[in-house]
Amino acid sequence: MHLRKLISLLVFGFVFTTSLLAADAPASAPAAAATPSAKSESLLFAYFKGEKDGLHLAYSDDGYQWTALKGDKVFLAPQVGKEKLMRDPSIQRGPDGIYHLVWTCSWNDHGIGYAESKDLIHWSDEQFIPLMEKDDATRNCWAPELFYDEANKDWLIFWSSTVPGKFPETDGQDSNPGANNPGYNNRLYYVTTKDFKTFSATKLLFNPGFNCIDAAIFPDGKKFAMIFKDETNAPFPVQKNLKLAYADKAEGPYTDVSAPISPAGIWSEGPTPLKIGDKWFIYFDKYRNGAFGLITSPDLKTWTDESAKFTYPKGLRHGTVFHAPIENIAALKKVE
Repeated sequence: MHLRKLISLLVFGFVFTTSLLAADAPASAPAAAATPSAKSESLLFAYFKGEKDGLHLAYSDDGYQWTALKGDKVFLAPQVGKEKLMRDPSIQRGPDGIYHLVWTCSWNDHGIGYAESKDLIHWSDEQFIPLMEKDDATRNCWAPELFYDEANKDWLIFWSSTVPGKFPETDGQDSNPGANNPGYNNRLYYVTTKDFKTFSATKLLFNPGFNCIDAAIFPDGKKFAMIFKDETNAPFPVQKNLKLAYADKAEGPYTDVSAPISPAGIWSEGPTPLKIGDKWFIYFDKYRNGAFGLITSPDLKTWTDESAKFTYPKGLRHGTVFHAPIENIAALKKVE
């Protein structure tokens, strides 16, 4: 009889304790709800090294440490344009997942290079897109960039060109009469397209009253920001720095030009902006120093030079930083 009571007490204690533990445990939930979703995107940097070399790509997980893909060999060699260059590659991924690439294909031409890809490995045939063919006096089409305008469901392609005599108040920069070179006096122009086959008429995008190149557009809340290079040179007060301007629509007009945001005394060009977390990153070419730089900001007003924390492939030049799905990057890492 005593043995039965002892066994009963032990069983009761076990059941009671188990019930208390179950009551204290959190309610069960699907694994997806309990575990944060895995990171779906990472970062890619499209850039050039030699002018006739081709497209290079590097990847990063944090925006500071960048590693070249494919052993820093080219993914696409230039085939179009008078000089068949590939400078200033700009890549953006469309809503359909297609990557679009534009680049400077000649120092003095009336158009740019274009190609597209689903995976950044296999590319379409290259095309020459004529942009300033209606103005024979145009000297150049430099550093084209892309921006997808959600409001109008189309793409902006924008670039810098010199049209001699159009802005005479700032003509004569970098002139070399002995070489029959009147110098460049650039402003920013644009076209729109939905399919990269038909294009709108060319329009002036930005005339801040001075020579400017290397623009990139990005959204900032309800406004659009443009980072660009003030290219002003002698006989005017030399600038060679980066500035910001703002607009209510992607196609402008852009106003409220900022003071220089690049480090003082450093000739800077080729800026490419990207928001990583809650901070803006702007990478830029310190072209006289043979180096690349990085400035960051939480608000596009206060800037910190973080170039010392930025590591990148040797010889990297002007390009574009963008987000890409991790499966694309995983496939790129396997390319030899």
